[in-house]
Amino acid sequence: MSDLIAKSAMDRRLADIVIPVIEGMGFELVRIRLMGGNTRTLQIMADRPDGGIEVDDCGEISIAVSAILDVEDPIEENFILEVSSPGIDRPLTRLKDFEMWKGWESRIETTELVDGRRRFKGTLSGVEGEEVLITIEEAGEPVTIGLQFDWLADAKLILTDELIAEMLKQKKASGVFDETQFDEVETSEADEEDAADATKH
Repeated sequence: MSDLIAKSAMDRRLADIVIPVIEGMGFELVRIRLMGGNTRTLQIMADRPDGGIEVDDCGEISIAVSAILDVEDPIEENFILEVSSPGIDRPLTRLKDFEMWKGWESRIETTELVDGRRRFKGTLSGVEGEEVLITIEEAGEPVTIGLQFDWLADAKLILTDELIAEMLKQKKASGVFDETQFDEVETSEADEEDAADATKH
């Protein structure tokens, strides 16, 4: 499992517990993080294999994951479970993400220095074997470099107007996004806008 999906030993343990449940429902785990604070928060990002997870899906995942966590009881303290979509400026955590989002701008950080730097901003150019390809600008010229997937510490898409427009276009094409639904908006639905479902334990 990639460190981008589960960073710490506890994150990996939790991932081992929830992945069978999430995949059994037809979804994929994108990222899992157990966050500190007065009340700990377990953040789970999930998606469909071809993208397009919805608020109701997050709610169903939350119920199923809550049930298995109550049985396994891996977290001693009280915690809040948050299940959400990856969002538009989504984290890129699996090798296939870099191919799927080829052509879009991203930020990538590496664990070690690569050519004297750890941060790279540019356009994703797909994958080649175990390498992530990103086209960056060097001295005013585009240069495509390869970064070993295992070297990556963090990677995400950059939020741009073009990316937002593309996501809306995809939602419309799939029939998920219907502009007529937004003629009348009830304030009670505001909490659902982030496609997240939170459950307290």
